[in-house]
Amino acid sequence: MTSEQDKRDYIKAGEESYKRWRDKLHADPEYQAVYEEEAAKSELWLQLVEARQATGMTQADVAKRLGVSQAQVARIEKRGYDAYTLNTLRRYVKALGEGFELEVRVRRPEKRTHTAA
Repeated sequence: MTSEQDKRDYIKAGEESYKRWRDKLHADPEYQAVYEEEAAKSELWLQLVEARQATGMTQADVAKRLGVSQAQVARIEKRGYDAYTLNTLRRYVKALGEGFELEVRVRRPEKRTHTAA
């Protein structure tokens, strides 16, 4: 029978192994670029939903302003959706009305320095 201390030690060793693997992965500039791009995409849907809700509009209201169906607005706002066009995003933000703007930033990759642990 395994003691509780053995179980804790096993879990701790697994966590440390995972952290080393994760740090090594994040040290790879190619991986980091893909990771950051995917993270930005996953946040976009939420920003759109929160902006629409701040206006007090429903998906149907936005759809009417865009001249599309409510289902199309729901698709735009769906978590994980990543087939946005710049034109679609511009039109969506314009439909929200005054006070909202679309900002696109192109960033130069940061130079990261990592040391081996």
